[in-house]
Amino acid sequence: MATTDKEFVGSIPETYDRLMVPMIFAPYAADIARRLSALKPKRILEVAAGTGVVTRAVADAMPQVDIVATDLNQPMIEYARKRQSAGTVEWRTADALVLPFPDESFDAVICQFGAMFFPDKVRGYGEARRVLKERGTYLFNVWDKIEANEFAGVILKALAEVFPNDPPRFMQRTPHGYHDTDTIRAELTKAGFNDVTIEPLDAISRAPSARTAVTAYCQGSPWKLEIEARGAPGVEAALAKAAEALAKRFGAGPIEGRIRAYVITARK
Repeated sequence: MATTDKEFVGSIPETYDRLMVPMIFAPYAADIARRLSALKPKRILEVAAGTGVVTRAVADAMPQVDIVATDLNQPMIEYARKRQSAGTVEWRTADALVLPFPDESFDAVICQFGAMFFPDKVRGYGEARRVLKERGTYLFNVWDKIEANEFAGVILKALAEVFPNDPPRFMQRTPHGYHDTDTIRAELTKAGFNDVTIEPLDAISRAPSARTAVTAYCQGSPWKLEIEARGAPGVEAALAKAAEALAKRFGAGPIEGRIRAYVITARK
């Protein structure tokens, strides 16, 4: 993982929440809220909460439940706190690998598309297990490979044409870099989880235009920092090339493409 892969800073949180969240994250947030509601937990910990899309979905579905929402990035937590309006949510900056909570503090731990960023997956899973009560549930999701996520795959190829000597590969390397289900299961088992279910879940990604989708991916994630660091031919040339490739594949107006993730349920 590159040092910039976890830097959701500057304008990234706002663009991420405004464009990326409705385009690819919202369907999976609704899925986590639905699954969590069926478990009827009383106290929930969310790690890697980002700008709070799952937090809001869970708070809306379960307003009576206490939620502690954490993220390593203070700018994301600050943005999420401002967006939250319903439910009882405590916001804290915290590292998922060193959770500042006592053993057996929560009925459920949730994490939407954050495990891919853990530098030590087993340690992160072990911390989730430690703070779970007996028979508690760890519920999280990860993206499938980038080729199974159409917008991201097309943009990756377009950026490689713009920067052939040093393609920016953030999206392939990290968000879509942890999709081997055997590895995920093995690392959860090593962390102490024995009851593990992994399910693929397809959804549809929608954007008002190809340019909007490109802006979401390339300005609402650390891909932005990689593109800026490449220099010539520059950010605008990269965005224009990627938008052209998306429009050629999906059309000039509103566009749709497949997204795929895995939903993992691990019980203590």
